[in-house]
Amino acid sequence: MAKMTSSSTSSRRDGKNRTATRRRLLAALGVGVPTSLAGCTDAGLGLGVETGPTYEDGTIDVPDDAEERSVEEMATAEALAELESQEGVTPLERLSIVDHEYIFEDDFRGSTVQGTVENTDERVELAEVRVRVYNDDDEQLGHYLDITGDLDQGGKWAFEVILLESPDDIASYDIAVIGTPT
Repeated sequence: MAKMTSSSTSSRRDGKNRTATRRRLLAALGVGVPTSLAGCTDAGLGLGVETGPTYEDGTIDVPDDAEERSVEEMATAEALAELESQEGVTPLERLSIVDHEYIFEDDFRGSTVQGTVENTDERVELAEVRVRVYNDDDEQLGHYLDITGDLDQGGKWAFEVILLESPDDIASYDIAVIGTPT
């Protein structure tokens, strides 16, 4: 059996260190490149592409006699409130919010945002109204939706978004409409 000399041991260690260094470099690049690209969006790259819906502000005027929902009313409201966004929805210029307002309904619906969406161009497979609600400190309390399908060109949709927050907690909201083209 041949005896290793100090130079061959040294050379072997250097080779091992180079391999380990190369592996560390590749691992760092493997993690670093996706991480550095993760923050890049079309808007961030200066391509002028809007990546999310444009929200417009709404105001809340809760009537003095507005009461909390009963346990039964809350259960019904929770069953009917839309909370999950649909896949494939995106901002569409053909969809516009004609009007919207906060309305307190004196039944299980309680706090709602109601209004009208219009489709000014080709048929839309799916339209979704998103409402985000805020407290007095501008902290988001929740987000709620209403969804419809097959909105034809020139068609109007009267939406109603049920808000599950207490009327006393809501200070303002914002709203946007998005959809899925056909």
